[in-house]
Amino acid sequence: MFAIVLGVALLLGAAAAVWIGVRAAGAYTHIRAVQTGTAGVGASLAEDPATALARLQPLAAHAAAAHELTSDPIWAFGESLPWIGPQLSAFATVAAATDEMLGDGLQPIAAAAGDLSLDTLRPVDGRIDTSGLSAIAEPARQGADAAAAAAASVQHIDTTPLLGVVAGAVTDAGDQFSQVAAATDALARTATLLPKMLGADGPRDYLVLVQNNAEWRSLGGIVGAGFILHADGGQLSLTGTFSSRDFRRYDEPVTSLSDELIDLYDTKPAQFIQNVTQVPDFSVGAPIAVEMARRTLGVDVTGVVAVDPVVLSYLLEATGPITLPTGDELSADNAVPLLLNDVYFRYERSADQDAFFAAAAAAVFQDLTAGGVSSGDLISALSRAASERRLLLWSAVPDEEAVLAPTTLAGGLPVTDNDTARFGVYLNDGGGSKMSYYTVPDATLTWQACQPAGVVADRTLTLTLSLTSTAPADAATSLPAYITADGWFGVPAGETQVVGEVYLPTGYDLVSTETTAAGGFGTGTDAGHDVVTFGVRLLPGETQTMTIAVRATTAAADAEALVTPTADASLPTVVSAKCGGLD
Repeated sequence: MFAIVLGVALLLGAAAAVWIGVRAAGAYTHIRAVQTGTAGVGASLAEDPATALARLQPLAAHAAAAHELTSDPIWAFGESLPWIGPQLSAFATVAAATDEMLGDGLQPIAAAAGDLSLDTLRPVDGRIDTSGLSAIAEPARQGADAAAAAAASVQHIDTTPLLGVVAGAVTDAGDQFSQVAAATDALARTATLLPKMLGADGPRDYLVLVQNNAEWRSLGGIVGAGFILHADGGQLSLTGTFSSRDFRRYDEPVTSLSDELIDLYDTKPAQFIQNVTQVPDFSVGAPIAVEMARRTLGVDVTGVVAVDPVVLSYLLEATGPITLPTGDELSADNAVPLLLNDVYFRYERSADQDAFFAAAAAAVFQDLTAGGVSSGDLISALSRAASERRLLLWSAVPDEEAVLAPTTLAGGLPVTDNDTARFGVYLNDGGGSKMSYYTVPDATLTWQACQPAGVVADRTLTLTLSLTSTAPADAATSLPAYITADGWFGVPAGETQVVGEVYLPTGYDLVSTETTAAGGFGTGTDAGHDVVTFGVRLLPGETQTMTIAVRATTAAADAEALVTPTADASLPTVVSAKCGGLD
């Protein structure tokens, strides 16, 4: 009798294996069809939703079929077996997530969009038509939530017991899902915010700040110039430009700062328009700028935008070169060196420098809104600027600011979670000069003593920051006095003074600090972050290095450091590392 039972059991086991194998092969065929068919579908969804819908419909059917083939009781039994079980479970999770991503995520967005093309967002005669976006705001939000849930389910697959090829496939799927989820989330936030912020419900005024990366501040550079942007029913116009010199030094802070911020930055961020970007949280600096604009310019604004000359260069890639009132041709290639360095060789008077800076920013905006630029090129330029934290946006409307807050546009402090430890590396010029243009930061992250994924252990994460002066050896005499500051603020001409604040990952313990510079380190706190401060003096051609090590208190396997955006677009504004080596 036992032999009969055993034989039946083996026969059933073999049949189950065959059943699972056949269904796995069929599911794999469907998944491959989805992977092949979704290549480029994100861009198609953004530029031509109607075409995207036609492509997504058969892909959604493939995804549903793959999900059905990997969710029957026999497959579920196979998932409980040793070794093969985790492989089957991972495959089933990817299939279910693919079905959710397409069926509940992308397809409803495309269906709601109908014949809408984002080319309608191209400015024409200064006006942007956002009526189509308003219609898809709610479906886009629902679809984005579904896409985020699908991406999360794949990201949380434990790859430890998986075969190498399976683990690699799961990681690739997770990366792809994350990209799609981020794209759909951006679309949903844009559809919710853009119509209102462009005046669909009534006129809006915005303070546009142009940061000067030749003199570093935490979020990029000092506020050198700007303009007031008026929006009404999608119609955009400039109602005035200004220079930082139009703003006086306020004897008392225009708004209150926390004791923590005063300990780190003094009260200057609330006394000088140039310093409102010194606090590395745009939700703190932007309201300060609003109050300064009210007092000095006599305007009440409902939002603040910050850009820098690198953003202008990205926009010039979309518009093509433009001619300035001075007769200069401003292009994507020369915008940064012309605005951040050459102008100081050309004009001795700071008022003339500021006027040139403001005129260039206004000219780019006017050319941009006149029409003639494709929506694809415009969206690409703005997306790149936002991803590098060079384009920042703050709204005085609480509901709108809540939508912005989780995005890079908000310019917020780094957020550490269970998956990723995040530093903030914020750099400020300490000599009142424009020598930051000649200073190169190089930040790297390294993990030591890594453990398997999901294990909390005694691991060390080290941030290494090197600062190098590329100024000429004779900078004291060959560079204009306005660039070197000529010793006006206590730093000898030609030398560079950098003051830095490193925000540690929240909850992580500081292990050690080392520096090759003469100065040491200080400490502070801000909004739950421990902060390490330093000051570095650089001679022309000199490099100084700082290292800061922290101890992990979570099972995070990834690390990132947000770095102040500089004048050099080739330098990363986010550096990352995976536990065990550089990413």
